[in-house]
Amino acid sequence: MDSLVSTDWLARHLGEPNLVVLDASRHLPGTDRDPRADFAAAHIPGARYLDLPTLHDPESPVGNTLPTRAQFEARMRALGLSRTDRVVLYDDSDLASAARAWFILRLYSHEKVAILDGGWARWQAEGRPTESGMSEIESGDYTAPQPAGSVRDKAQMLANIDSQAEQVIDARDTDRFTGRAADTVHDLPGGHIPGSRNLFFRDLFAADGTYRGREELRRLFAQAGLDPDAPTIATCGSGMTASVVLFALHLVGADETALYDGSWAEWGADPATPKETGDAA
Repeated sequence: MDSLVSTDWLARHLGEPNLVVLDASRHLPGTDRDPRADFAAAHIPGARYLDLPTLHDPESPVGNTLPTRAQFEARMRALGLSRTDRVVLYDDSDLASAARAWFILRLYSHEKVAILDGGWARWQAEGRPTESGMSEIESGDYTAPQPAGSVRDKAQMLANIDSQAEQVIDARDTDRFTGRAADTVHDLPGGHIPGSRNLFFRDLFAADGTYRGREELRRLFAQAGLDPDAPTIATCGSGMTASVVLFALHLVGADETALYDGSWAEWGADPATPKETGDAA
């Protein structure tokens, strides 16, 4: 199974043993949408609801940080998953939130995981079958290893400003990155981590909501001043849309990457961290 699968592929394989489809929808705070209610109203047949909005570390001082190993393991067990299952993720979100779920599963070394290209919108637009309701799921015995080293913290980001060992790409829109607009989601001024580059995550998608092709993605990364083959850290507002950038890098064969999970929600809120405004250098 490829990391990006089409609606045609999923329609052909739907219902096969060891193929699990998960709805990974999550919306911006303040959005008048309930992803659980949306899932109950209509979803891909046989899909299970991941409940991505609650899959985070509740003890973290920064909101929406990655789940602990114990929390991830418990969620996978509740969903009846096995480590050998093929998992296809989709969403119905402006945040392209399936990429966040993809990153979490990969962080805990689940190897067979893919994103449905075009997500729920494309599935619906093509008139494919749906079902409603919340199904009972038999719990499993999923065991997760310790997470891989693909996450950076604030101290590591501070050290990287001096060393420049890893290039940094910010997935937020240009106005928040440059400081021309405030980050209203996190109630912070705009700006960015010194030395970082900017590539708005939505530019990685074609007009129909599918990911752009490999060569076009590489061109976009190059235009942003990024070498996709060099070590890269992705950041955004709170670690969500940075995952879209990491998935796009994966599509072009670049996996020497990491996520700054605290992102601007942590960096921008700390008066001691250096900040820049204006366009990338």
